[in-house]
Amino acid sequence: MPTHSAAPSGRVALVALPDRARSPWWELGRRLLAALAILVGTVLLVYFDRGGYGDSSDGTVDLIDSIYYTTVTLSTTGYGDIAPVSERARLINAFIITPARIAFLVLLIGTTLEVLASQGREMFRVARWRKKMGHHVVVIGYGTKGRSAVQTLISNGLDRESVVIVDPSAVALQDAHADGLAVVTGDATRREVLRRAGVAESEQVIITTDSDASNVLATLTVRQLSPDAWIVAAVREQENAPLMRQSGANSVITSSDAVGRLLGLSSLSPTLGSVMEDLLTYGEGLEVAERELLVSEVGKQPQSLPDQVIAVVRDEKVYRYFDPVVTLLARGDRLVVVRPAKELPWAPRPGTHGEDLAADDR
Repeated sequence: MPTHSAAPSGRVALVALPDRARSPWWELGRRLLAALAILVGTVLLVYFDRGGYGDSSDGTVDLIDSIYYTTVTLSTTGYGDIAPVSERARLINAFIITPARIAFLVLLIGTTLEVLASQGREMFRVARWRKKMGHHVVVIGYGTKGRSAVQTLISNGLDRESVVIVDPSAVALQDAHADGLAVVTGDATRREVLRRAGVAESEQVIITTDSDASNVLATLTVRQLSPDAWIVAAVREQENAPLMRQSGANSVITSSDAVGRLLGLSSLSPTLGSVMEDLLTYGEGLEVAERELLVSEVGKQPQSLPDQVIAVVRDEKVYRYFDPVVTLLARGDRLVVVRPAKELPWAPRPGTHGEDLAADDR
């Protein structure tokens, strides 16, 4: 079962579910050391008090006899050839060596049972997790962009158990586990790693590594494994965006250009820059959201709706609200709107959650 240490990049893909404190092998080593300490301590105790013990063979007890007596006593074998004869030795056996024998057995038997139980429990958890996978979201890269993407998804109602992180970094593993997310440790450009993450059954894949080359390779591999998944990929340089789309990405976000444009707008107009930052910040002020069209809104102009409509999605094409094609809204349209952040981004309208949707009957 995986531990919190990252696997060598590109070699092994490990599924690690959150809330894993320590490796069972670490616990095994720790308990074996404790058992060894009990063994050594009991040997020294018997040896230093060897005058209080009798040996049926030669009458004296040396270091070898002390080791022999300790091992047969702690293992409850007890041949009886060496026995405490003085009152002090018997009291030491009753109040020190006997509790040490119990502790020794508890450590060994308890450790074995715990290791087996831990491994079985983790295997069961991973198996149950895999059965629940399907229509989940795979996030490749858990840096700043990846964490922000996951936070946005969770804030919009996605269950944490429906998110799988793929990242080779031990730091990313710890951060994702702290956020309650499952992690597949490994190189996302390798097919086996993505298979373990369930990419073939995923609904969406978000690719946010810091390398455009890695993003392109990951996109190609994801598209081969899952022809129908919706892939959103980030690129640092605009010149790499066409290559990313050719690799199979449905949506490409140029991070450096977006930040540079925001910096430029803030320099030209601090007010405009603050509004744009507001739109990009989740949970406060304004939000950009996509919603379905209501029955009562069919046949109306986009500008006449209570929401601030900025675009209309019709037949999977995006039109600006002023485009003549979408002068009048029709069944099946979806609206891209600006609304208060306190409203659910996917609710029909601000303050309403129960209206009939104008589904496409065509």
